[in-house]
Amino acid sequence: MPVTLAAAVDHEIDIKKSRFLGRIEPVASRADALLLVEALRAEHPAAAHVCWALLAGGDSGMSDDGEPSGTAGRPMLEVLRHHDLDGVLATVVRYYGGIKLGAGGLMRAYTDAVAGALVQAVKVERIAMAQYSLTLAYGDENRVRHWLLQRNYTVIAARHETAVTLVVSLPKADVSAMITALIDLTAGRLSLPNAPD
Repeated sequence: MPVTLAAAVDHEIDIKKSRFLGRIEPVASRADALLLVEALRAEHPAAAHVCWALLAGGDSGMSDDGEPSGTAGRPMLEVLRHHDLDGVLATVVRYYGGIKLGAGGLMRAYTDAVAGALVQAVKVERIAMAQYSLTLAYGDENRVRHWLLQRNYTVIAARHETAVTLVVSLPKADVSAMITALIDLTAGRLSLPNAPD
């Protein structure tokens, strides 16, 4: 079963005057991962390379960012695969120290930067999440919010118009049970405008 990370972890190594700043972190999507890579580029404008590897289901990818082909992104991706991770971005920022490492040396450096971060990482089971809209009467809102809070489901948006619409984030596996319980809790007044994601 794939796992992800509880939080971001950093690991730095120095090899022949080059600094390799490794980081692994959980991400929800490829778009989020690419935003993080761009933020790293902005944070480290003097870096020679910002290489990355992403395991995110069908949106996985990697980049050598100017390093010789296959010496950065692929070794980083292999470390993530070896640990059966998903929803994880690995990045390594390299500050060049003036001494060439050769293909083998680069592969070891990028592998070690990611593997060193993974040693410190806390892994957690990856739970598929869903967002679900619930429309209910104003009189039912407090009861429904209390019920959701007791189960640690997150209300990520609320609209108050002729009725209350709550957008809830919860594990996909729990959607059916939530609907059944909330129909009962609201005596059938709950409206379900969408199907689960």
